[in-house]
Amino acid sequence: MSVEVTFLGAAGTVTGSRHLVSAGGRRLLVDCGLFQGRKELRRRNWEPLGVDLDTLDGVVLTHAHVDHCGYLPRLVAQGWRGPVHCSVATAELAAIVLPDAGHLQEEEAEHANRHGYSKHDPALPLYTEEDARRCLDLLRVVEEHPVEAVPGMTLRLRPAGHILGARTVHLETGGRRLVFSGDLGRSVHPLLDPPAPIGPADLVVCESTYGDTEHPDVDVEDRMAEAVGDALGRGGVVLVPAFAVDRTEVVLWHLDRLMADGRLPVVPVFVDSPMACAALDVYRRAVRRGADGVRAEIAGTELFRVVDPVPVRTVEQSKALNARRGPMIIVSASGMATGGRVLHHLATRLGDDRNLVLLVGFQAPGTRGDRLRRGERTLRFFGSDHPVVAKVASIALSAHADRSDLLDWLATAHGDPEVAVVHGEAGASAALARAVASTGRRVTVPAHGESLVVA
Repeated sequence: MSVEVTFLGAAGTVTGSRHLVSAGGRRLLVDCGLFQGRKELRRRNWEPLGVDLDTLDGVVLTHAHVDHCGYLPRLVAQGWRGPVHCSVATAELAAIVLPDAGHLQEEEAEHANRHGYSKHDPALPLYTEEDARRCLDLLRVVEEHPVEAVPGMTLRLRPAGHILGARTVHLETGGRRLVFSGDLGRSVHPLLDPPAPIGPADLVVCESTYGDTEHPDVDVEDRMAEAVGDALGRGGVVLVPAFAVDRTEVVLWHLDRLMADGRLPVVPVFVDSPMACAALDVYRRAVRRGADGVRAEIAGTELFRVVDPVPVRTVEQSKALNARRGPMIIVSASGMATGGRVLHHLATRLGDDRNLVLLVGFQAPGTRGDRLRRGERTLRFFGSDHPVVAKVASIALSAHADRSDLLDWLATAHGDPEVAVVHGEAGASAALARAVASTGRRVTVPAHGESLVVA
């Protein structure tokens, strides 16, 4: 039986993960993500998927980031109603992430109509919040044991260590074994198990987000204790722009350890993001029940010993924080300061040299977070220039595997699988492909829309 994989997204770019597996007249889509970033990429979200939806038998999600699951409501809006397989935590997080994405789509369309900058009249959302909520009914939770995802395709999900619920996808069909990395985490993630080994495989589809990069070897807590401790000692406010899912939890976990060990004073800690508050609840429940993929040393415990994060859910509660004085810590979205409530806190706190802005993740070129990281002394938003008087520090807390992590994971494959390198910018994918080839494995970097027959 012929087995074919068609790369409908995340080929030549980091976003829009969509890999179509065809075998024996059945079709399964591995990930169903949104394209993000450049306009020419975002336009692809409006184009047909590249497969007749009447012939699509099912979907499997690796995790609940929108570049891997955020196109799913679009399928529902077009009438598709098949099963969507994922882990327990992915289902829980998708129930938070996808309606929020639909709400943002509606807001953007409304803004375009109000200001008349769209070529379409009226501008329409890619999908609505209601579309997103309807697609949640399609989610089918997969536990550790193999299941038949669609007739003739056996699916097993293994921990990927990227965010809570992230899984690698192991498919057996047509006598072939296919493994998809999704996004891989780092072996040093403090809350999650490292990625599970590959095992027997005929094809491995591997991400390459950091395929040309090694993460710096730094002691995160030493850096955090020094920068945060200095600011709190001045009576300042520490503002942490952080991604709502996983990064917020990891930051809080490090702060909790430092406070419990006496390396930081115990001060109020606020989480100002409705999505981050909801995701934090999911993480805390998962740790308490010892969910699959949670590190054994914290499974069955409370996530924090000392820190008692104060959830800030309403706009009124968020505004009230601006009247508070330090010392205190505010963790707020968005992680690159591109929007969200963190901008209001920056407007209030940037002008005071007692305060600290702590950057804890990748800052895309040109974003406000990137400009802060590079030391710019003025930041423009809300129609005004804001002098940067507060201190700024940056600590790498990436949830993505680096080049060595990816190569180590690929080395766990048994047999002689071909490796397809995806989910990376051109330079990163090419660099990882060269490194893989140097180990003697067969490797390809598929183009968008290209198909690969699994030998």
